[in-house]
Amino acid sequence: MRAPHVSVMLRGWDVRTGTTGGMVLDAARRAEALGLDGLVAGDHVTFYGFGNDGLVTLTAAAAVTERIELKTAVYLLPLRHPVPVALQVAQLDQLSLGRFTLGIGVGGEDPHEFWSCGVDPRTRGARANEAMMILKRLWTEDGVSFRGRHFTLEEVTVYPKPFRPVPIFVGGRSEAALRRAGRLGDGYTGIWLSPERFAEAVARIAEFAGEAGRERAAVEPGMQFWTSVEQDRARARVLVARGMEATYRLPFERFERYTPFGTAREVAEFVWRYVERGARHVNLITVQETPEEAIERAAEVRVALHELAGSG
Repeated sequence: MRAPHVSVMLRGWDVRTGTTGGMVLDAARRAEALGLDGLVAGDHVTFYGFGNDGLVTLTAAAAVTERIELKTAVYLLPLRHPVPVALQVAQLDQLSLGRFTLGIGVGGEDPHEFWSCGVDPRTRGARANEAMMILKRLWTEDGVSFRGRHFTLEEVTVYPKPFRPVPIFVGGRSEAALRRAGRLGDGYTGIWLSPERFAEAVARIAEFAGEAGRERAAVEPGMQFWTSVEQDRARARVLVARGMEATYRLPFERFERYTPFGTAREVAEFVWRYVERGARHVNLITVQETPEEAIERAAEVRVALHELAGSG
């Protein structure tokens, strides 16, 4: 069995919290030097007051790297109008010479974030579906017209266009997310799923793809994990718990069963259960003391996954 494509989360910069743009770009260079397959960036406008534009972060990373793949995980597409997004993504894809994948999600954990952007959070799923359809057309067609519930276009052309239609990966774990992935997505990235639930999600996506007249295996499945890598397992738990609780404002116990932590080998063995059930890509949100250390520990997990693949 092949090892999965392993990406690491590249956090945004905020000098107020001690992370400069230079530190983030150094981490991007380090990830490429260590052989990681990809960099992922999260995205929020004002998640409990905090923001990080995933496209801005990865545009900066694209400028200082040459090989490593770039992916948002996940970009909150419903917060934006798809026409400017089509342009931004195309420019990033050209800058990176075709290394970019647009991972999208609908969010919703903080409804105030949507209201702050003038978007009714109850419409986020339908807006995402329409936006995905529009993006795919704007990247390949001129004079695009579209009439939906949330977006209307009349003869819209956007240049530059990407090198190829940028792959769109759908994140989430709801039935709506699985349907969106099967019908419209090129990939799927689950989060907070047991191995059994992940396998069920993969099968459900294949069903939706078939219903839409697509190949049942058209959608690449994968998973995203929060983690911390330390020789001291208790220390690793403290780090990842602190990071998740600060982000989601929920007790770590809500996430613990889906969260690997400990040595690189222990994390890889946890993740391997998903690889056995079809995960072809893995995104690691590695909580460590510094951005550079987060990159190095993720690279250790990648090595351990390749060792498991070689022994399987």
